[in-house]
Amino acid sequence: MDGVRTDGVRAVARVRARPDGRGGTCLPVLESDGPLALRRTRGSGAEAHVMLVGAMSGPLGGDHLTVLADVEAGARLRFGSAAATLALPGRHPGAARYDVAITVAGGGELHWLPEQLISVRGSELYVATRVDLDAGARLVLREEQILGRSGEQPGRLTSRLTVRIAGRTVLDQELACGPGAPGGWDGPAVLGGHRAVGQLLVSRPEFDEKPVGARQLDEGAAVFPLAGPAVLVGAVAPDALRLRRLLDGAPASFTTASD
Repeated sequence: MDGVRTDGVRAVARVRARPDGRGGTCLPVLESDGPLALRRTRGSGAEAHVMLVGAMSGPLGGDHLTVLADVEAGARLRFGSAAATLALPGRHPGAARYDVAITVAGGGELHWLPEQLISVRGSELYVATRVDLDAGARLVLREEQILGRSGEQPGRLTSRLTVRIAGRTVLDQELACGPGAPGGWDGPAVLGGHRAVGQLLVSRPEFDEKPVGARQLDEGAAVFPLAGPAVLVGAVAPDALRLRRLLDGAPASFTTASD
């Protein structure tokens, strides 16, 4: 991305989930450094749990943070974060960058549920999330962005989500908000004055046989079926609490296209 510099902190966190041969999931790779600290927490059943704990403030201007997650066939992983991520202005010029790369093999399952990303006034952040799913993989991915703290104007935030299923791109979208973003981002066709925006991506093999139909869920939220066995829920809301309720409640309302 133009304007991103590497003067700041560069940090990479990696997690790999693999069946342990006893009906559970082990983590042969769990590595992190800098402001990214991964911790294994108590799992449930066959599912391993990993928490991202911020070791210091960030991302700051000029930082480049990367999180890599790989789920092998038969493994189950739930990924969360201990607190919201704050995009902050820093002493280095240029934008910060936060990259997430996710791969899930067929028969693997990942629930990617971090806390919100808050764009603080004066910050500039580019977030890129890339998802590669094999046929038969399962995924629940939630992204939430909050534009500014209470009573505060947002920073510049650009977020891109790219999803490939069985080698086919089914989603590639980008949203830019805040100062310097293309005109109209806060208008009725995009955010409509709201300051919380998010999406929930759900991919299940059974959607091939019973695809989910498009529908409006509630004011500010809608379901969009994708070209693969996946569904995207998009939502805008006045605050983080309302946004979370819209996204987390969406799967219960899924109906097949024939319903």
